[in-house]
Amino acid sequence: MHPNALLELCAELVDSLLLFDSPADSLVSAFFRQRKALGQRERHTLAETAYAVLRHRLVYQHLAQSGRGPMARRLAILGWEGNEAFLRGAMTDLEQQWLKQVMTVDRTQLPERLRHNLPEWLADPLKKRLGDDEFWALTSAINESAPLDLRVNTLKVRREEVQAALEAKGFKSTPTPYSPWGLRLEGKPALQKLEVFTSGQVEVQDEGSQLLALLTEAKRGEMVVDFCAGAGGKTLALGASMRNTGRLYAFDVSGHRLEKLKPRLARSGLSNVYPVQITTERDDRVKRLAGKVDRVLVDAPCSGLGTLRRNPDLKWRQTPQGLQELHVKQLAILNSASRMLKPGGRLVYATCSLLDEENEAVASAFSEAHPEFEFLPAQDILTHAQVPEDTAASLCENGFLRLWPHKHHSDGFFAAVWTKK
Repeated sequence: MHPNALLELCAELVDSLLLFDSPADSLVSAFFRQRKALGQRERHTLAETAYAVLRHRLVYQHLAQSGRGPMARRLAILGWEGNEAFLRGAMTDLEQQWLKQVMTVDRTQLPERLRHNLPEWLADPLKKRLGDDEFWALTSAINESAPLDLRVNTLKVRREEVQAALEAKGFKSTPTPYSPWGLRLEGKPALQKLEVFTSGQVEVQDEGSQLLALLTEAKRGEMVVDFCAGAGGKTLALGASMRNTGRLYAFDVSGHRLEKLKPRLARSGLSNVYPVQITTERDDRVKRLAGKVDRVLVDAPCSGLGTLRRNPDLKWRQTPQGLQELHVKQLAILNSASRMLKPGGRLVYATCSLLDEENEAVASAFSEAHPEFEFLPAQDILTHAQVPEDTAASLCENGFLRLWPHKHHSDGFFAAVWTKK
């Protein structure tokens, strides 16, 4: 494709994403479906450039004001993540002169809001919680692209075997530092046609998400519920922990999300999983399980702000009002899910959010309202699951699992654990 044509496509994609009327990943997928002639390298350049603009939107919009021509084209030039010589071939002489001038700007001297590239309603509580140094370390981490983590399906294969198989295909990977099931790959290779993927030996899953399944500690022969299962990443991890025995329910209000679980389930080799679409957290099918379940994992609907490395549009699409509504919903879901547990059963509440309002505040409200549940320190559970004691302590704050992108190189995750007395 001619360089200018690709740059124009980049500008078109950027323009559509900046409307913020749909999730960025859905828009990018739809954009590519309409342009099937694009090659893998062209798709990579388009997607990475568009996501770079979303990550650095405020500073790029500030710098772009000095240029001429369509704003989306200037933003695409600033965010370009492809071959630099190719970009030069797409730009006019005036654009090249402008870009050279923009590159001399000392960004460390810009106002804070342009350096952290976060809306103020999000930056303020994070800075207050973390302090100056950690806040800037976090903003640096979440404005970078995330690595690709895999969870090895231990029902079928050992982690070392998958690592060797990937190496034989030219893919370098390293064991994840915390999850005993994880591998982290360099770059973002296409895995869909590799045998380790098609045979169900691996699934794409961030290390933090894998640790939620580890905290749940689902065991052979138990009855377990993944209450907000979505596309089933954690469901599959729980099923492998149960060694394909017992009964594992995957509940979700979205039939569309549960449909995405089906091909993954077929690859996994699991036969103990029962996907169930429910209408609300108060569905009759939930009520029928009252007092019968051994373990419930509630990975609640949340802002997703812990996944900004992967979904940078969320910081522009979310609002403070939306957070307040989520807090109410999260507590209602947790209250309903807790009723399914039998005495001695375990409840795990989790989010992929960075904010106390969705995390500690929900956990504290639940504990106050439910004296029949005893709080369990997450580090003790991780140590019991063979995570070294010092490592387990480094993953937790005040008894909660608390993962931060700048500290743990994972998505941001929170989890609280209780047992029913």
